[in-house]
Amino acid sequence: MTSNSYTFALVGYGGMGKQHKKVLQTIDRAHIAGTFDINKQRQEDANNDGLHTYTSFNELVSDDSIDIVLIATPNDSHKDIAIDAMKAGKHVICEKPVTLNSKELEEILDAAKQYDKVFAVHQNRRWDEDYLVMKKLYDEGVLGDVFHVESRVHGSRGIPGDWRHEKAYGGGMLLDWGVHLLDRLVLLIPEKIKSIYCHLSYVLGNEVDDGFRMQVSFESGKTALVEVGTSNYISLPLWYMTGTNGAATIHDWSMNGKVVTVTKHEDHDATPIEAGAGLTKTMAPRGELSTQDTPLPRIKTDIRDFYDNVMKVIEGKEDPIVKNEEVMRIMKLMEAAFLSHKTNSVIDFE
Repeated sequence: MTSNSYTFALVGYGGMGKQHKKVLQTIDRAHIAGTFDINKQRQEDANNDGLHTYTSFNELVSDDSIDIVLIATPNDSHKDIAIDAMKAGKHVICEKPVTLNSKELEEILDAAKQYDKVFAVHQNRRWDEDYLVMKKLYDEGVLGDVFHVESRVHGSRGIPGDWRHEKAYGGGMLLDWGVHLLDRLVLLIPEKIKSIYCHLSYVLGNEVDDGFRMQVSFESGKTALVEVGTSNYISLPLWYMTGTNGAATIHDWSMNGKVVTVTKHEDHDATPIEAGAGLTKTMAPRGELSTQDTPLPRIKTDIRDFYDNVMKVIEGKEDPIVKNEEVMRIMKLMEAAFLSHKTNSVIDFE
């Protein structure tokens, strides 16, 4: 390692391992020493992609040139790999969910302290533009006092891959996607969580959940709905956020959506309209001049900032963007969600 460059090694060369390689190769001060995967085909893939392949994990962590081990393996293996890598003198970046439970994460964090190494979790979807746009609208008060947020992802292909179908490997959509949506939600609304209620979906007949719906109540009275579905042939919007002065929606990752804000507060006693087989004043549309539609703001984002931050944390130049106490909070929140489903009850959280 020179004063401004770092050598990485990838443990696991599946989809995420290849994505890390793609990004790291665009970072000037990041060098990839090589990879290791227990799957022979993925070892061949790495060779074909021009990467050195280690014959074992022990050979990899014994390489003194390696500064940072990046873990992109199934979830159940993260803990042992992370601890062994730090014991061998390496800093660690780990894919999410970081572990299967909070106890395993505590063991990793204890090891990071013991061996004086940086441990960081790749919560990459904090860099998604859709999330950053909603956070901007929230932080700037564009919608007034926000009182409800909905965050979801819908697909119709079931659970992808192989190990994500199995509980032993940490499969299921709460761990796979919930870890992202919940992480972003609690950053969007920086309050204590009062309670949660979660229902997991098992419509595909797997031993792990293929989706979930989770209601979150915050200390101030704000509410949120977090939802993941893998059998949804019509997808609902990624985001819906409403406040006292407007609402915003984002339909998809192409950033289709809009912001609607109130320009004039009308008399609440509206003229009734025919609605189905009856009349309604309550649901009568607002006058054309009382609201305005505006395009969603756009935000440039670059996931390379995550890797750069990790390197600067190692150098003592920055605080972590993804803090381990935030990761622990989300792990415990997911544990509360599993308990809520198991007991069919509302769980007090904080």
